[in-house]
Amino acid sequence: MATSNRSPGSITSNRVSSLTKLMAWLIIAISMTYVVYSLNLLLNSRSCLPVHSSNSVKSSIMASDSSNSSQIRKNNHPPEKAPENHKTTSLSHIMFGIAASASLWEQRKEYIKLWWRPSEMRGVVWLDRTVKIKRGEGLPTVKISGNTSGFAYKNRQGHRSAIRISRIVSETLRLDGIEGVHWFVMGDDDTVFVVDNLVRILSKYDHNQFYYIGSLSESHLQNIYFSYGMAYGGGGFAISYPLAKALSKMQDRCIQRYPGLYGSDDRMQACMAELGVPLTKEPGFHQYDVYGNLFGLLAAHPVTPLVSLHHLDVVEPIFPNVTRVEALRRLHGPMKADSAGLMQQSICYDRTREWSFSVSWGYAVQIFRGVFSPRELEMPSRTFLNWYRRADYTAYAFNTRPVSRHPCQKPFVFYFDSLRYTTTHDTQAITVTRYSRHRVPAPECRWRMVSPAKIEWIEVRKKPDPLLWNKSPRRNCCRVMTEKEVGAKGVSIEVGECRDGEISEL
Repeated sequence: MATSNRSPGSITSNRVSSLTKLMAWLIIAISMTYVVYSLNLLLNSRSCLPVHSSNSVKSSIMASDSSNSSQIRKNNHPPEKAPENHKTTSLSHIMFGIAASASLWEQRKEYIKLWWRPSEMRGVVWLDRTVKIKRGEGLPTVKISGNTSGFAYKNRQGHRSAIRISRIVSETLRLDGIEGVHWFVMGDDDTVFVVDNLVRILSKYDHNQFYYIGSLSESHLQNIYFSYGMAYGGGGFAISYPLAKALSKMQDRCIQRYPGLYGSDDRMQACMAELGVPLTKEPGFHQYDVYGNLFGLLAAHPVTPLVSLHHLDVVEPIFPNVTRVEALRRLHGPMKADSAGLMQQSICYDRTREWSFSVSWGYAVQIFRGVFSPRELEMPSRTFLNWYRRADYTAYAFNTRPVSRHPCQKPFVFYFDSLRYTTTHDTQAITVTRYSRHRVPAPECRWRMVSPAKIEWIEVRKKPDPLLWNKSPRRNCCRVMTEKEVGAKGVSIEVGECRDGEISEL
């Protein structure tokens, strides 16, 4: 028997080589097939495309449009009606619902008198029981809330009057004489509204849509306990007419589902959640869940219209040495002259004397020795205490800065005193507000720089700008006049729209 001279290893090597060649030819064949198929597809696609001139394309488009128009006419579809212009809201389009208590009526009605305009506004004060009404007091209509004894209330820390108050919008909606109402605005008897700014805010929104507009508490803990999506009723909130109608149809059923809630605000927000409507936040509504002195908050108001003030019985008077009502009445002049600019902050510097100025128009002016950056001055100084007295500064829902302890960094404060009008060289009317020094003992400062201690008054010139909030939000700029122009005991400041390239810098 013959035997082979090839070893098993050489046989295996030949088989691998043959298999490799076979795979290579197979790949080449597949590739060629793919190339031929692709070329054929491209050639067929080009032959199917008609050649159009630009005129024929235009004719085709015009024919298509004409055909569509004919089809619309055949189907007798009328053109869609243009939406109603929502920027027509005026004071007469707002219906106020004011929550009040008979036990506090004699005291709290004085706050309502400060902002209510009997001949221009519509609204109702809702009380829990009958009170004596005097004629000619210039107050809204007073009504008694409906019976709520059929609603369960199981919160041990609260009061069942919350149910009554939560139904005010629905009860107001059911009254006669609400034709033409765009918005329902809710507030408390200790809420003071700047009504012209309220109109400015609501005019931004389409009253034909569902809107729930308001703001949060100043206390982070309050917002945690209740909701960051809830409008606090003391600061006031607004509900558009269509949303109020939808609310009235389901609110009583909704309230029954939440017997354990604390107040009226969270019941309202619970019903808004069931309706699927979120809170539209406007920071000009102020709940003021704080104690003490509001100066730090009012002297560094956010860049937004001042809409409301609340808890005025809890905090100190906003001006020193007067009653709460007298202090608020002092704002009438600036409010009437330029409500859009009320308490709007401006920051500027005196380069010669190295002073920093913070102007809260119509309220107060502060002078600081040295340079405080705008980033610092736009943060409220903590002249107030948290709603939860054991909480520290981290329990606020916004940034704050400490009150200066260094004797040389304490501000010299000048409060609004009077207002007059004058005209410029081109006969434009401007306001001249005067601010007088708040007489408190000034601590001794050893810095070798000019002291503001000799300044007795500050005069601020400003042109009213009712269209301020139709523009993008920006602080007004201010400019300090030289000492030679006004004398050693006074400072003159010009406030107005920032000029091209103007910024707040020393």
